[in-house]
Amino acid sequence: MTFLGITVYNAALLGCMLLNVSTKGSIGSFETMGISFAESHFGLQPALAGTIVSINGLIGVGCLLSMGYLGRLLTDIQMIIGGIAVCAIGIISFASLESVEMGAENSIVHYIIGIFMIYGIGYPIGHTAVIGLFSKVVGRRPQGTLQGWFASAGSLARILFPVMSGYIAQYDDITTVFIVLFVVLVISNIFVAMSAKTLEALSV
Repeated sequence: MTFLGITVYNAALLGCMLLNVSTKGSIGSFETMGISFAESHFGLQPALAGTIVSINGLIGVGCLLSMGYLGRLLTDIQMIIGGIAVCAIGIISFASLESVEMGAENSIVHYIIGIFMIYGIGYPIGHTAVIGLFSKVVGRRPQGTLQGWFASAGSLARILFPVMSGYIAQYDDITTVFIVLFVVLVISNIFVAMSAKTLEALSV
């Protein structure tokens, strides 16, 4: 079956690569802006902000180690949608905040919870499930070239998304960056939800 000359299989591969781009690009953007955002909107010292991110990164490692167990309870599609949704909520929770210079007194608890949703749960589960889904869709076909394209797409996203975010933050506001990332992740989840049956069929 083809659509606009593209087979369903190739469309699924492309979709997985775009999911890789959206998840890696979003986390790359947030990593670029995260510490400066913690300083400007929460008044945190870089060392403390870095410690919070590191601790939640360790929690994320725990999530990665539990993927085998989660895989018995949830499908890759469910983990992708859930992980991306949690990550998106964590990011958009920062969008309405004003900076300390504007007189805002934002709670450090808000920062911790947001970082936990992004680094501790959302990204590690969602992105790892994307990798798993892509590998299953590829199946027994030669994976070397396709995995190379997949990795290259993610690496390119981690280059382009931070550049885009830097320009947006410079000419508009850092909170606008979070809105853009949220929209990207929501669109990604809509794609996954609409393509769920096809992706599940191809990943068997």
